[in-house]
Amino acid sequence: MSVQLELDPMLRGAVEHVCPLQPVTGAVPAVRRRVAAVLAGWKVSREIVEDALLVVSELLTNALVHALPPAQLRLSWARGEGVGTLRVEVTDAGPAREAGQPPAGVDPDEHGRGEQIVHALATRHGMRVHSGGVTRWADLVAA
Repeated sequence: MSVQLELDPMLRGAVEHVCPLQPVTGAVPAVRRRVAAVLAGWKVSREIVEDALLVVSELLTNALVHALPPAQLRLSWARGEGVGTLRVEVTDAGPAREAGQPPAGVDPDEHGRGEQIVHALATRHGMRVHSGGVTRWADLVAA
């Protein structure tokens, strides 16, 4: 299920899209396709769409590999004074294992660069720990 909402009416074209992430094979590519369609519908600047899809992939994969379900993706797009900001948020139920313990069967040479990728592509990024789990977010800004 997904939801599209209009956000603050003071921001021209501010909208939001929410969808759950199912912990199944093929979930990340399916959500990427959905995100691409949503961003096209919102007419998000082409300059950030590819970066946004990569950020979505990295944050979703992190939630699937390292956290407890359920996970949820929330996108919001707001156009202001000549600038558009896309916020990508992924919320999960918190860590699946103690800090420093790699997931079983994960080759460290093949994983572990997602955070660096998000940091490189996002204008701002961060993490909030709350009673429902953990939310990792990234903002991508386009002129």
